[in-house]
Amino acid sequence: MGSPQKSDHPTEAPKPRLSRDLVLSTALALVDAEGLDALTMRRLGQELQRDPMSLYRYAANRAALLDGVSEMVLNELAIFPDDPDWQAQLRKIAHDLRLLALRHPNVVPLLVTRPLSTPLGMRPLGTLRPLEQILALLIEAGFTPSAALHVYRAYYGFLYGHILNELQEYIVDPEENEAILRLGLHRLPAKDFPHLRALGPVLADYDGDGELDQGLSILLSGLATQLTPQHQPGS
Repeated sequence: MGSPQKSDHPTEAPKPRLSRDLVLSTALALVDAEGLDALTMRRLGQELQRDPMSLYRYAANRAALLDGVSEMVLNELAIFPDDPDWQAQLRKIAHDLRLLALRHPNVVPLLVTRPLSTPLGMRPLGTLRPLEQILALLIEAGFTPSAALHVYRAYYGFLYGHILNELQEYIVDPEENEAILRLGLHRLPAKDFPHLRALGPVLADYDGDGELDQGLSILLSGLATQLTPQHQPGS
């Protein structure tokens, strides 16, 4: 009896079963690689080797995909609302969110701007959990509910401002040794921008992690003064 003939076509690996997690993780990888504009149902179907129509079971439209990507990123953020040291917890959250932003820079504009176009109660639950958890942390620390909301707004306003600023740090010529030339500050009229030109070495030596920590120290010490005496640590 002759040996079985080998097929001329290699056996294709079976496609992974579609799931919401697979669809969203593939969408996030596409955004990471090529930006938000690349994310369409058609392109996502190509990445998954599926008919785009099959994806509507997991995301009703592109807007739902964007919401899902936001949730997936924020789900990586660990928050412990029962931490008795609320300042240490807020500092940790800030540094963790910064690292998330550096891993997913193309998603940051989505996290910052998309909630502004959606009423609070209609946002995806995953994007609201950080708010709920931080409110719980602050209320447990002694802030009134309304004060906790003000703290949250100030905290996230500062944090997202820092992240956007860090992601936009622009180097004209990374090979140039002279800071003023590397940043293109030599293009600024010396008479009109003496301080910016003088700060060239400091600007070129930007330390995002250290800058964030210094800003947090200023912010958190100010927020701590809003607590009533009976809720101050050690009282």
